[in-house]
Amino acid sequence: MKKPTIKFTATTLILLCILTSCSEKFTIDQKENYTKVINSDGATLGYSPESGIKIISQDRYAFKDLNKNGTLDSYEDWRLPIAERAKDLASQMSLEDISGLMLYSSHQSIPGSSRGFGASQYGGKPFPESGALASDLSDDQKKFLTDDHLRHVLITSVESPAVAAQWNNNAQAFAEGLYLGIPVNTSSDPRHGSDSYAEFNAGAGGSISMWPGTLGIAATFDPSIMKQFGEIGSKEYRALGIATALSPQIDLATEPRWSRFDGTMGEDPDLATDLARAYVDGFQSTDGGDWGMQSVNAMVKHWPGGGPEEGGRDGHFGYGAYAVYPGKNIADHIKPFTEGAFKLDGPTKMAAAVMPYYTISTGEGENVANGYNKYLITDILRGKYGYEGVLCTDWGITRDITSVSKFEGKPFGVENLSVAERHYKAIAAGMDQFGGNNDMGPVLEAYKLGVAELGEEAMRARFEASAVRLLTNIFRVGLFENPYLEVAETEKIVGNSEFMKAGFDAQLKSIVMLKNQNKTLPVEAKKKVYVPQRYVAPTTNWWGITTPEKTVDAFNMQVVAKYFDVVDSPEEADFALVGIYSPNGGVGYDYADLENGSNGYVPISLQYDTYTADTAREVSLAGGSPLEDFTNRTYKGKTVNTINTTDMQLVNDTKTKMGDKPVIVSVKVGKPMIFSEIEGSASAIVVHMGVQDQALMEIITGAVEPSALLPFQMPVDMLTVEAQFEDVPRDMKPYIDADGNTYDFAYGLNWSGVIDDARVKKYK
Repeated sequence: MKKPTIKFTATTLILLCILTSCSEKFTIDQKENYTKVINSDGATLGYSPESGIKIISQDRYAFKDLNKNGTLDSYEDWRLPIAERAKDLASQMSLEDISGLMLYSSHQSIPGSSRGFGASQYGGKPFPESGALASDLSDDQKKFLTDDHLRHVLITSVESPAVAAQWNNNAQAFAEGLYLGIPVNTSSDPRHGSDSYAEFNAGAGGSISMWPGTLGIAATFDPSIMKQFGEIGSKEYRALGIATALSPQIDLATEPRWSRFDGTMGEDPDLATDLARAYVDGFQSTDGGDWGMQSVNAMVKHWPGGGPEEGGRDGHFGYGAYAVYPGKNIADHIKPFTEGAFKLDGPTKMAAAVMPYYTISTGEGENVANGYNKYLITDILRGKYGYEGVLCTDWGITRDITSVSKFEGKPFGVENLSVAERHYKAIAAGMDQFGGNNDMGPVLEAYKLGVAELGEEAMRARFEASAVRLLTNIFRVGLFENPYLEVAETEKIVGNSEFMKAGFDAQLKSIVMLKNQNKTLPVEAKKKVYVPQRYVAPTTNWWGITTPEKTVDAFNMQVVAKYFDVVDSPEEADFALVGIYSPNGGVGYDYADLENGSNGYVPISLQYDTYTADTAREVSLAGGSPLEDFTNRTYKGKTVNTINTTDMQLVNDTKTKMGDKPVIVSVKVGKPMIFSEIEGSASAIVVHMGVQDQALMEIITGAVEPSALLPFQMPVDMLTVEAQFEDVPRDMKPYIDADGNTYDFAYGLNWSGVIDDARVKKYK
């Protein structure tokens, strides 16, 4: 029998504390927007006075009466093991409650935009016309929290850290007032990228600390930097109200043409494994220990490795639906998961969640997308490797698709099933949650399908199993106890000068010097520099939004002017500084090709100049879609033009204008590239994966010595790219420059020459 409980309002608790000289083991701290209850040797609680929640006192401790039944339920008792609490709550949840818990919202911006992607209304009006505050909940958010019982929310842009914190408090108070009081678990895609135009100084602060992308951190070959990023990133995330990271992306980047190459940790399985472990440890551990109030659930992606797309075509589209394994090498792709994210050094033990990719992994179980593949999910991930965490689909896999070239649903291999049948198939495969779905209707329909096949008892048990896993991740980061934020503290934490400095230092360590002919670098400060502008061709993104052509400064010229004397012509200059991007050789599909009577499939190029794929496969390794009347997706003999071929022209034209004077080239690389087209015109080359321009200037002037290494190969030509296997790492012939240096994995220069240190010995 449970001990009797006493239920108090906040006012009563304060009076009780005064009358009894605080004989209770807790104290009350009334904040501006919520009530904080501090148990002297236990959990700190937070609740909204407007939610109807009251505090229960038992054994002189305070507990939140989340379901408002006047008694202390096991799930409300913070002293109990999380497994017991999650099981108790799951047993109390209705079918609708669990179905809502199995949803992960579509992208939410704060505040919502007036039109287009992420558009929202407030009181039936667009935000600018509504009179709402930026931190208010939108109409859609109130609906999916209430009607659809949704509790996992993905946020994108936020107006400011303060607005994000206040929105969090509003969302938590709203959810807390609903039945069972289950808090909102807010998540984010990576948001720590650097702004090249932002300046850094010792007191620099910003909306969030700025770091190189994970590929840039990979170039440091230093897992301790990745762990530091995770530790700092988790503190900033929690200060924004974010408790789950939809990261890291630990796909092995063995296919150099893949558009998501720049989000990976490189192509080497050992390096990626160590970095994946460090990232997850950093995000999930509170102060280096177990789960706590600074912990962020890490959702590693994309099982079983999204890297080996055939021809480099990406799985966000039907034309990229297939991952292929010509080298029979799925083992390397699984390693960053099983040996890295699932074998942590810290006490959280393994990543909290896993997201499979959109693709069909050919030859690995049923010929369906990974989120529907029972062999890969239940037999291998859960069975062989014993993974016990949450499995969440990538966004939109259950939606319909009308064309292989449109950004729509990704129901690859199950196009002919209904939306409800797709949900049921994913659940039967072992999935717990559906990314990008705000509507619980299809989940309820899937439940009915399961009852018809398995019976009510079995299907209820299956839903409760998912609920326990999902609730576990909410419990262990402390959201049931106190999901509220102090806005002033958020403003102090996010983007503070200490965190900004750590990010800037990591940027410096991520810049790779590939070439330094005749010791061109470092360049003395205040020398005269000519910096040509860069032409940017018109482009259209995934959502059909077109950016017009423009000519831009390649760097923040105010930053450059602090280091050098900027001049207007090559004749006046001591040297030239050229800023370019790696080649953008397309996505591998062209609707015009289809209209011309071909199959629509074209090459993806890693060179600036026009490329014809004369050596491509005659017959693709995979193919087939109900939307196509053929299965051979070959692009052999077809030609593609690179979007930014003008970058190559800019380098070579600048060399012509400069004559014998040095030309320093800075390349922002998103994936490997063919250097033969520009290397001869460059006296020095540095590459980076997203840094502030100031970091580049620190390297170029010699204030900091370059130390980074290539986390992938730079191919000698497109012939070796076509010949390599999509699933095999480091199987291309690398480029050799005029100095005889080979642009291979783990290559980089410092002032003394080719780096050959412990990192190279360990990983190469």
